[in-house]
Amino acid sequence: MKVTVTVNGTEVAAELPDRTLLVHFLREQAGLTAANVGCDTSSCGACTVLLDGQSVKSCTLLAAQADGRAVLTLEGLANGQGDLHPVQQAFRDEHGLQCGFCTPGMVMAAVSLLTENPDPTEAEVRTALEGNLCRCTGYHNIVRAVLAAAGERRTR
Repeated sequence: MKVTVTVNGTEVAAELPDRTLLVHFLREQAGLTAANVGCDTSSCGACTVLLDGQSVKSCTLLAAQADGRAVLTLEGLANGQGDLHPVQQAFRDEHGLQCGFCTPGMVMAAVSLLTENPDPTEAEVRTALEGNLCRCTGYHNIVRAVLAAAGERRTR
């Protein structure tokens, strides 16, 4: 089956087996490796991307379901001028990462949250990130990073 997806603003087309997962399409066809395969059961959130602006776990979505749609991955967040997206910068500034495996999914989930709710409370951030697991940080700095990014958005 032929699948065409706009990934980070660039159209990517490929002939794929019907059962190809979106995360494998992104990694193998688009050459974008930020979305990680952590569990294949949608439990960890390491593969989180935005599909038409909505946060999805790409390990449980078929590439065919994204045909004709737009996907934004971590690689597409920065402005291309060397500047990080405000959420990426906040994760860096607030030490919201350690090993980095969950970070792409956490950042994408945070971007989705802040698009829907630009001024979340700490409880709302924690609820929004429930589907993303981190085995290193204990979440404190991740939550702090999302709140810092929200504050940065308010000052712009």
